[in-house]
Order: sequence, then C-alpha cells, then structure tokens
Amino acid sequence: MTVYLKNIFIESGNMTQFTLRFFRELFKPSFQWREFSRQCFAVGCKTLALITITGFIMGLVMTIQSRPTLLKFGAESWLPSMVSLSLIREIAPVITALICAGKIASGIGAELGSMKVTEQIDAMEVSAINPYKYLVVTRILATTFMVPILVIYADFIGIYGGYIGYNIHGSMTLFRYFSEVLEHLEFLDLVPAFIKTFFFGFFIGLIGSYKGFNASSGTASVGIAANEAVVAASLSVFIIDMLAAQLTDLFF
Repeated sequence: MTVYLKNIFIESGNMTQFTLRFFRELFKPSFQWREFSRQCFAVGCKTLALITITGFIMGLVMTIQSRPTLLKFGAESWLPSMVSLSLIREIAPVITALICAGKIASGIGAELGSMKVTEQIDAMEVSAINPYKYLVVTRILATTFMVPILVIYADFIGIYGGYIGYNIHGSMTLFRYFSEVLEHLEFLDLVPAFIKTFFFGFFIGLIGSYKGFNASSGTASVGIAANEAVVAASLSVFIIDMLAAQLTDLFF
C-alpha cells in the first residue's frame, strides 16, 4: 500500500512538472504552425466521421426512447427542447470527449511512445530541435481547440438526429423543430457546456502526450502508454464534468 501511494505521488509530481513545462514552452519562440495545423487536421477531420455517426445516433435514440414517456403526460411538444438541452448541456460534450479520449489520446500516446522507444526524440535533441515544443505543445493545443469544435458539431448532428426520430411517429418541419429547440435554449445553457470542452481537450492532449513522451524502453511500453492514456484521459473527462456540474450549480 505504501509503495502504491508513493507511486501515485511520484506520478502526480511528474505530471505537474510536465504541465508547467507546457506553459513555459508555449510562450517561447518560435511556434510550430505547420505541425499545429497538421495535428488539428489529425484531431478534427480524422475524427469527424465517428463523431457524425455517434451524434446522430444519440439524438435519434434519445428522441425515440423519450417520446413514449412524454406522451403519457401529454407533453410531446416538449420533446425537441428536452432532447436538445440534454445533448448540449451534458451528453454530447461527454460522449464526444470520451470518443476523443479513446481515439486521440491513444494515438498520441502510441505515436510519441514509439518515437521514444526508437530514439527519434533523442535524435531531435541532438539536432538542436526542441522535441517538447514540436511534439507536445502542438498536440495539446490542437486537442484544446478542436475538441470544442467537434462538440458543437456533435450538438447540431444530435439535434438533427432528434428531428429524424421525432418524424418517425410524428410530423414536424425542420424549421419548426429548430424553432422549438432555440425557443427554450438560454445563454447559460450554452456557456458552461462550451467552457468545459476546452478543459476536456486540454487534458486529453496532455495525458496522451505525457504517457507517450515518458514511455519506457521496449516495444511493449508503446501499447502500455496508449492503454494508460485512454484510461487516464477518460477518467479525467468524468472528473472535469463532475467539477463543472458543481461549479455551474454554484455560480449559475
């Protein structure tokens, strides 16, 4: 038990140093714009198809399953607003972040881990290239900015999926459906949900980069780094969401 706690404290200290180094390197010239753009494409466009399918199914299934319950109380007209609020405030951000944690964090962990094992990172240092700034900073920033965009996209796709689900047993035009959605949406429904997605993206990139950048020697460590990145990033999403819910309840 003592050894286990000791390892937790050591890992927490190393993670803190890794995070502080990110903020130090972030403001040092020069910034790797080309690598940053490449990582944004890898995070965003290559995840778009999975987000599209997942977001559509979320909205469709929520609408189909919620409709019978609302019909019992004669509140079918509340279905568009209820589904949209559930998607925007909680379901779409969390599910999208979990998908990114599984796909992106594992990819970053495996990529950097393989570079560490094959000594490519050491070769960059010998060539007077800052590997942390080139590999880590760009990936963390890419996930920080792209995950919120993916969440917004998932919101729209989920709402459209809800529209399709509503019209399976009912009839409503797309314009009226979105009017019902926007009528019950408030500014405070959007702000907390949007802000927490930046933290989701930051920690997904940070954890994936940390696990890969600090992989031990041996090919098996690459798989271990990818697996640990997925588990830790997914857990961080739930913790951040819990904290965000408490803060929203206090201040909003």
